[in-house]
Amino acid sequence: METLREFYSGRRVFVTGHTGFKGAWLSQALLLLGAEVTGFALGPPTRPSLFGLLGLADAMHCVTGDVRGYDALRAAFDRAKPEVVLHLAAQPIVLEGYRDPRGTYGTNVMGTVNLLECVRQSDTVRSVVNVTTDKVYRDSGRACREGDVLDGFDPYSNSKSCSELVTGCYVNSFFKPPAGGGAGLPVSTMRAANAIGGGDFAADRIVPDCVRAAMEGRPLVLRNPDAVRPYQHVLEPLSAYLLLAARQAREPALAGAYNIGPGAQGCVPTRELVRLFREAYGAPESVARQNPNAPREAGFLALDCSKARDALGWRPALTLARAVAMTAQWTRAWLAGRDIREVTRGQIEGYWEAAG
Repeated sequence: METLREFYSGRRVFVTGHTGFKGAWLSQALLLLGAEVTGFALGPPTRPSLFGLLGLADAMHCVTGDVRGYDALRAAFDRAKPEVVLHLAAQPIVLEGYRDPRGTYGTNVMGTVNLLECVRQSDTVRSVVNVTTDKVYRDSGRACREGDVLDGFDPYSNSKSCSELVTGCYVNSFFKPPAGGGAGLPVSTMRAANAIGGGDFAADRIVPDCVRAAMEGRPLVLRNPDAVRPYQHVLEPLSAYLLLAARQAREPALAGAYNIGPGAQGCVPTRELVRLFREAYGAPESVARQNPNAPREAGFLALDCSKARDALGWRPALTLARAVAMTAQWTRAWLAGRDIREVTRGQIEGYWEAAG
């Protein structure tokens, strides 16, 4: 079977959202695989940013723009002439969705429409993966499967459900094989669980909040300390995105919707993730306090990832404890002034070795 390095070496890849946390990790991984990477996104969403720390502006083709603006996106897309498209650009924060629902829907829904319009007009694209979230499903109290109802509750989650529906519509209307035969264009969605890892500086995310609280010596306030979520290291879903994009380019029948998350051991209450991180990071223990004014969020989320296992051969390579340890190690290295590019590349290469 063709390796990821064999597939991506010299291949033109278009990544939206490359300045974000996951986008920066993904761009660095693609560069290590030898891909010719073009990124389209707004400027880095935080200061500092992983994008800036890795020096990616000088390592890849970067275009600053908003996916809500079709003309600028189309111009960058046409110049890049991509063979593979990985769509990560999004408003990714639940609380920000409550604060700015209109902006959240604009980015997460119309951004997807605009990206797929670029794909529809292209004669070079061979594979597309749209990254959504585990929160696209209606609350069910059990591990969600790909065929479950898409009905996210809050504006962020619901906008990602809409992004899934938009993608399905474009597949049915434009990308399915023609009636006379042929392969069609493989376009997939990946519904990833919560990702943790070094270099996430976002507000209102649990691990960055842990780091800030530890650095400032204050207790951490959790919105929902007993809410159960599936947590995984960021390299786990990124490996799945890369694998699916490569496999479906050769085998279009693999295209579809996929859950990507940890095993049962990775589904834990938020307070347990905080405990693991504080132990790994070496920060003093603190008592989590419920925020009584927090908006409504699901009490339980988990994913059934058997489709990815059976169809793609993808499995998580890291335990939750190992994922937390890698995140803590990266954070300590950054605070100590180490070469963070070397640390990040080392973690990517180490992950690939562990994943086989």
